[in-house]
Amino acid sequence: MSDPYSPSEGAGLKIPILFGIVIALLAANVYLFLQLDAVKTEVATMRESLLNEVSNIKETSSMSTQASRRNLERLKEELEAARRQAAMAAGQAKTDALKHADDLSARLAAETKRANEQTKQELSTKVEEVAATAENKIGAVSTEVGTVKQEVASTKSELDKTIQNLKRTNGDLGEQSGLIATNGRELAALKQLGERNYFEFKLAKQKLPVKVADISVRLTRADPKKNRYNVEIVADDKRFEKKDKNINEPVQFYMSKYRQPVELVVNEIRKDMIVGYLAQPKVQAARAAN
Repeated sequence: MSDPYSPSEGAGLKIPILFGIVIALLAANVYLFLQLDAVKTEVATMRESLLNEVSNIKETSSMSTQASRRNLERLKEELEAARRQAAMAAGQAKTDALKHADDLSARLAAETKRANEQTKQELSTKVEEVAATAENKIGAVSTEVGTVKQEVASTKSELDKTIQNLKRTNGDLGEQSGLIATNGRELAALKQLGERNYFEFKLAKQKLPVKVADISVRLTRADPKKNRYNVEIVADDKRFEKKDKNINEPVQFYMSKYRQPVELVVNEIRKDMIVGYLAQPKVQAARAAN
């Protein structure tokens, strides 16, 4: 029996195996060659297609660029035309404006001339009217002046008569008083004379004193039937009580700044009220003045 692994039998198996491997390699090379050729063909086709696309894109871009240029040229032409029209319109408008201004100037000159002539005529008429009115007013004023002079003279006469009717009397301190006013007309006459400073008052009965000039006065009793009243006077921080005083009686008291006595005169006595005036000397004592 022969040995299966003998050297002669092994060599016989290796040759077919090598031959098979060679055939397989050839077949693989053929397949790879065919595949490579197909890839080359496909790449060539894709390259041609890309070249066509690029060409189309260039052509489209060129056409778009040309269209844009044409639009730009058209817009430039329209702009130039619009500028020319605007310049022409401005020139025409300027001409029209100048013509309108000339027309207005001519109308203004004519209107000014007419107004001046009318004003001169109106002024002449007004001057004549004013002259006539002034003449009439002068006459009227002269008449009024005469009337006023008569009224002033009459008033002065009445004032002189009122002053003559004023009386002097002794006050409650026994001092000779100034002229005494018994009513508003006589008080006005006293103020015209200006011998003293006069302060009118209307004093009601109440708890607190009332300021009259630089003194304070408080009414404590008023009897209109008997024409009697009581008052309290505060002057120079001193209190004076004047009781049972008559109507139109000078109530006298002294203050440090006056040489003469200050006088309070009541002209009217009502229920719980008195009406009168306060008379203060105008000349102050030398010590007070200093």
